[in-house]
Amino acid sequence: MKLIAVFLLVFAVSFVHAQTSAVDSTQKLNEVIIKGYFNPQTLLRTPATVNLLDSNQFQNQPRASLVSLANTVPGLRMEERSPGSYRLSLRGSLLRSPFGIRNVKIYLADFPLTDAGGNTYLNLIDLVGIGNLEIYKGPEASTFGANTGGALLINPLLKAKNEIELGVDAGSYGLFHQTASIDRVYPNYRFNITEGYQRSDGYRQNSALQRKYIQTTQQWDYSLKGQLKAFVFFSDLNYETPGGLTAQQLASNRRLARPATPSLPGAVSQQAGIYNQSIFGGLANQYQINSHFKHVIAVFGSYTDFKNPFITNFEKRKESTFGLRTFMQFETASTHFSYHVQAGVEMANTNSDIRNFNNDRGTATALQAADDLHAGQRFAFLRMNFDVNQRWLIELGSSLNFFSYSYRSNFPINIDKRKRSFDPQWMPKIASSFLVNANLSLRASVSKGYSPPTLAEVRSSDNIINNNLQAEAGWNYEAGLRWKTSDQHFYVDANIYEFLLKDAIVRRLNTNDVEYFINAGGTKQRGIELIASWSIISNNTTNFISNLQLNSAYTYAHYRFVNFKNANQDYSGNRLTGIPSHVWYNSLELGLKRHFFFFVQQSYNASLPLNDANTFYAKNYYLTDIKIGAKNLRLSHKLLNVNFGINNLFNRNYSLGNDLNAASNRFYNPAPGVNYYAGLSLKL
Repeated sequence: MKLIAVFLLVFAVSFVHAQTSAVDSTQKLNEVIIKGYFNPQTLLRTPATVNLLDSNQFQNQPRASLVSLANTVPGLRMEERSPGSYRLSLRGSLLRSPFGIRNVKIYLADFPLTDAGGNTYLNLIDLVGIGNLEIYKGPEASTFGANTGGALLINPLLKAKNEIELGVDAGSYGLFHQTASIDRVYPNYRFNITEGYQRSDGYRQNSALQRKYIQTTQQWDYSLKGQLKAFVFFSDLNYETPGGLTAQQLASNRRLARPATPSLPGAVSQQAGIYNQSIFGGLANQYQINSHFKHVIAVFGSYTDFKNPFITNFEKRKESTFGLRTFMQFETASTHFSYHVQAGVEMANTNSDIRNFNNDRGTATALQAADDLHAGQRFAFLRMNFDVNQRWLIELGSSLNFFSYSYRSNFPINIDKRKRSFDPQWMPKIASSFLVNANLSLRASVSKGYSPPTLAEVRSSDNIINNNLQAEAGWNYEAGLRWKTSDQHFYVDANIYEFLLKDAIVRRLNTNDVEYFINAGGTKQRGIELIASWSIISNNTTNFISNLQLNSAYTYAHYRFVNFKNANQDYSGNRLTGIPSHVWYNSLELGLKRHFFFFVQQSYNASLPLNDANTFYAKNYYLTDIKIGAKNLRLSHKLLNVNFGINNLFNRNYSLGNDLNAASNRFYNPAPGVNYYAGLSLKL
């Protein structure tokens, strides 16, 4: 009842604001198109809980990191413990992600960026190469395979006009970010090439970053019915990892890297960091057989050379992935009844050659362990979408998921190849949306999610193959609404959900900071997510102010452990580690004549537990960022954009990512205080 009361209160406040507005809005919900389900739908009518981040939102945020932009989405939490060290969760999956991203399926340009072993290197991508993002929250295993958190679809940059754009940004702590892109359009062919170089010294000791990045997107309409797409990127990323601090170390010097102890060296002396060189690519063909049938097939692959000098070892890993995704679509349409059916399969294989050595001040020495691992993921999916009288959408979906891994140990002892196969898992989804009138839609869904252990959890940094880990799975129940005023002044998108997860995979650390993973029980995750936007002035051509818009996003997370035990400790009923109960984001965008703009945003994060016992908490904090500049200033035949921004305007002390359940209470990764950046770009 408390959850429902909060939901109704927040919505009521939004409703009152809507009734007081009286001018146009640039946010037209019925015109926003979601493409992730292969048959485009308007956002107003889609039964999924999905958010779209487009180029307009990108322009208001710093271009050096995805974190600030991603955290404007309710239910999505992105952290960056130091530059380049991304963590991302949808509705609370950080328990199994010490670094990187797990339990969320990510696609890039129609191809899975998440490998068959369950890992995703999102930090390889330069933000400049992204066109827009679609974020699907809640289990989407019926269409996108194994996940319980949700799915993220990244659409790369590909413009419909000839253009060259050059950009440069610079800021505090040695930040430098240079970008360039070219788009060319021909009658039946277009392409984009985007390049980026970024470096930073970092706020803390041992937190420097450097990334070299290039990508290309190619599209050839080889006939009236056929289209061929290609996408390739190469990224050379390296960043230093300073490690977590205790509360005493934090108070002494926020810029310290993890210092040495009597038994272990520190991060600086061990030159702790990540070195990742990766190439990723895919080729997709779409063919419209006739007015009813369409076939899509995509092949993709990647290769990664990964090195990680750490406090206790030096890991070297070579990974290769190859896969295929194909489906057939049947559709028919009429005024009173239409339907779409997609049936297909996706399969991927990832091979990992992993070697761990002693780390002698950043140099790999004696071999500790050597293993070869192989992961295979397969799933077949069927999705049916029925549209009755262009008002009632019914979605029925399911997938049958297969996962297995094999391994062979070469050192310190030889173990012949062994294989473990998980039982096939059926993942259904039932969803529906109803258009009450032209401005209001209601939606509800029931879905099951499934996520087997990743290779990084099967063989974690203790160098032991853990064959006891079980897949986690759970049911999600959800209801929501989308509403806008008739004059497009205001809209709101709200939803309420309950997710019941069993066999939750969680990370543990021993006293030497060596990690391992266990199934510790379950979680009950109840939440509310709300987005509201009010355009006070829009596209005004007569006054000094051309547009003025307020945006707000609120997340309430009532997440609790259920039957959750570790050794002799029972944490049932405790708050879920690393998740704040309340997150509230607000922004104001002001556009002036002659292309000038002002943008300010503030976010509030409530306190959050740092360990499963809930005996340590990170304090709540407010963050305020501003950005000012001018867009599309004309210089002859060129367009110039300039901007200046301040992050953490009021110099708050906080951590943008904590080490959860950390050994010796080394939880804290302090973020910078007030810092600055400036940028310019030129379009030719």
